[in-house]
Amino acid sequence: MPYHVLEGDEPLWSEAVERAIEMGDDLGLEPPPPEPELTVEHYRRAIQAHVDATAQARNYDSGLICASYLDSTNPAWAAEAAALVAWRDAVWVYAYAELAKVEGGEREQPTVAEIVAELPAISWP
Repeated sequence: MPYHVLEGDEPLWSEAVERAIEMGDDLGLEPPPPEPELTVEHYRRAIQAHVDATAQARNYDSGLICASYLDSTNPAWAAEAAALVAWRDAVWVYAYAELAKVEGGEREQPTVAEIVAELPAISWP
């Protein structure tokens, strides 16, 4: 795919191919490959990245590092770790419940962005 065509720009891609054909040259362009089917691993990575980004917003390296402060002697860090751990658990409970709904035919399969947007919000101390 040419460097200036962004992934997910299928309408733009199709238009470029049509214009090239109109000008008498198909440019040998191939349509973009179809999007791969979403797997549990796609969701898992995105949700974990969201957990890590949430911790990083408070200057922790990751969710795991933040959670490691649960027994900290610094009360502020321990409280942040407790908040993150409780929130992280709620996030994964929600994610697995929604996965079960998809597998059970109770809801349409969401995009990765949709499921991340649905996740509970954290409440920091």
